[in-house]
Amino acid sequence: MTGQTKLDRAAGIAVWRQIMEMLKAEIAGGAYEKGSRLPTESEIASRFGVNRHTVRRAIAALTAEGLLRADQGRGTFVANAPLNYPIGTRTRFSEIVSGQDRAPSGRLIGSEIEDADALLAQHLDVPLGTPLIRLKTLRVADSVPMMVGTSWLEQARVPNLVADYAECGTVTEALRRGGIKDYCRRESRISAELVDTEDAQQLGIALGQPVVVIESVNVDPDGRPLQYTRTRAAADRIQLVVNGE
Repeated sequence: MTGQTKLDRAAGIAVWRQIMEMLKAEIAGGAYEKGSRLPTESEIASRFGVNRHTVRRAIAALTAEGLLRADQGRGTFVANAPLNYPIGTRTRFSEIVSGQDRAPSGRLIGSEIEDADALLAQHLDVPLGTPLIRLKTLRVADSVPMMVGTSWLEQARVPNLVADYAECGTVTEALRRGGIKDYCRRESRISAELVDTEDAQQLGIALGQPVVVIESVNVDPDGRPLQYTRTRAAADRIQLVVNGE
């Protein structure tokens, strides 16, 4: 995209909207590939002969429509189609992402040992004060941050969980290495909230943007609670699919 693109300033259509429609048509026509970085605000402003504020308004409108996504500190990108994320008894992030021809990965954000409070003791069916591993992870699809998950598991059952996860990048594989070959989802509770500062940084979204919250309990083959997780997902990057089972 070189040279200056002329706008019809006598058309009665706001300049920012004309820019938005042109960029929208170019995205639809394949001028920018899914996941590719959009030119900078300065470059777009130069192309159309306008100021950056006008460009910013056009980009904000396209972002609101889900055509673009802004990654803090990295720029603005053409949005991929939302990830279809089934919620069922065998919800597995890596399998879900791989099944949609995307590359899954995971990164350990942090971990610590904490004693079970009343809520965690209830979810995991353990006595108050039981030592738990608190595992915080970032889940990624095609290099795009999708979810931040915080999980609690009984330390005595999976003492090497943190090291195993750091090495393999998936909870399922880390549990398998710890001797837990299978598990299933007993329940999921879905809500929404505004992202906090820490999660916004990890997900690369603006502070105050909505996130989908999924609280879940996984159980082992004997029905014993294994893992309680609170997941926060960028709302414009996933689409929850709930099937009757």
